Amino acid sequence: MNILNPMNWQSFKSTLLANPDKVLQFQYAEGQFVDASYHITEIKLAPIVSVDCGGVMNSWTEVIVQLYEPSVSETDRAMKVSKALSIINVVEKMLPLNPDATVKIEFGNSRFDTRQMYPGEFLTEGDAFTVNLVPDFTQCKALARNGSCGTLKPNTGSSCCGLVDAVVITETEEPELVGTEESSCCSPGGGCC
Repeated sequence: MNILNPMNWQSFKSTLLANPDKVLQFQYAEGQFVDASYHITEIKLAPIVSVDCGGVMNSWTEVIVQLYEPSVSETDRAMKVSKALSIINVVEKMLPLNPDATVKIEFGNSRFDTRQMYPGEFLTEGDAFTVNLVPDFTQCKALARNGSCGTLKPNTGSSCCGLVDAVVITETEEPELVGTEESSCCSPGGGCC
């Protein structure tokens, strides 16, 4: 998985459907696995709408699969993929999940602060099907568009490139480039952020 292009729900579910008889494990850090007693406690559909520091509105949807690790281990063998799929089926009967939504796995325990991670690499060894989790990250969408992050241009007291007029970017659109080639402050090393 490319972290800049996270896996969508349809791809994640299709991968599970291709491995129904495997034992589903989650690795949240190198050599650290969610205890075999984990439960899938809920699946959340989260529409996100944000305005970034460059003044552009963004929207996308996430499907968040929450894992719960009981304080006392209840079993020594994790659930099969088919059991996880049966939970997904129950959820999808009540809550249609957007096939293009970004998938995140939410997990934490007494040794690992709760956080949302991306499903990264899928590993199959024997009867085990392991989802290797990759940390989420922060980003500046304005800078990724070669735009201004709304900070002041050094030594001028004015905004480097200024805020753009309201623009909405959805999951299916390409971001609009903001600024011009002549604008040195919005180029790499231009001092915009």
